[in-house]
Amino acid sequence: MPFRSVISKFSMGAFALTAASVLTPTAQAAAPESNDPIKIALFDWTSVNLNAKILGGILEKLGYAVEYPTADYLSSLTTGLTNGDIDVGLEFWDTTAGEAMKASDATGQTERLGKLGPKAKEEWWFPAYMKEKCPSLPDWHALLDATCAASFSTAETAPKGRYLGGPVTWEGFDDERVAALKLPFTVIHAGTDAAMFAELDSAYQRKAPIMLWIYSPHWAPAKYKGEWVQFPEYTPECYSDPKWGVNPDAKYDCGKPHGEIWKYSWNGMKDKWPVAYKVAKAYTIDTDELNKMSGEIDLDGKTPEDVAAAWIAAHEADWKAWAQ
Repeated sequence: MPFRSVISKFSMGAFALTAASVLTPTAQAAAPESNDPIKIALFDWTSVNLNAKILGGILEKLGYAVEYPTADYLSSLTTGLTNGDIDVGLEFWDTTAGEAMKASDATGQTERLGKLGPKAKEEWWFPAYMKEKCPSLPDWHALLDATCAASFSTAETAPKGRYLGGPVTWEGFDDERVAALKLPFTVIHAGTDAAMFAELDSAYQRKAPIMLWIYSPHWAPAKYKGEWVQFPEYTPECYSDPKWGVNPDAKYDCGKPHGEIWKYSWNGMKDKWPVAYKVAKAYTIDTDELNKMSGEIDLDGKTPEDVAAAWIAAHEADWKAWAQ
């Protein structure tokens, strides 16, 4: 029972103090230090929203009020987390949010809570059956060949290949990459994460041509047989210095960065909700477990709330220890 519910049953006299003194340490730790809701950001992909519902479900069991505002992935680092719209964001990827995280750190109004656990990888990906038409893949030089590029074309892009990028809010610099590496491809951005993977599934079942943005952790690399394109290895200079790399006149002539996935909070969280802050800092999740649960939502039709509740029940000892 939340501490505030216990207190409401007693008067403010000595009897209340005595009752409070016999509460268990866990119950005392669960007492909400503020009744204001903790706002955990939802973005536009499955795993981040699942993580939000897991953390939020834990905090609710500890007595906190929780809300789930939908936020913009990158701008939330310098707006939502600084202006009170959100208090916690659970998946900021080195692959796409590196510069935004630096800007967020520079505000002095946010705190990097640590690593979520899984390693981040995002890159151009193609099904294995496409190597029949473009055998030099996964080397990116294969995409310079007009015949290879045309094998990825559709009616709207022919004779250029078609690359299906993520929603524009993810950035990723794919348009710039195509220009810098002089790839005969047209970038088409998916409207949503779900639409992107629905198109992959449809193409894969028909063995139709497709080149798209695939990321990990995610269930797709396990479900579909394929490979990531091997672009020149990313370095920070690739994104900042045109002279770096194979094109001396352009930035982004390399692949996407890879690295960690980070958690962030508003920097006042540790003072306003210290126990919730401890839990958010301690919260981590296993890559395989996250992939499996994301598949349960996207492929099996389970709700994020139901999948989150199952994780919370199975890991009760862990999150209770985090709250100590």
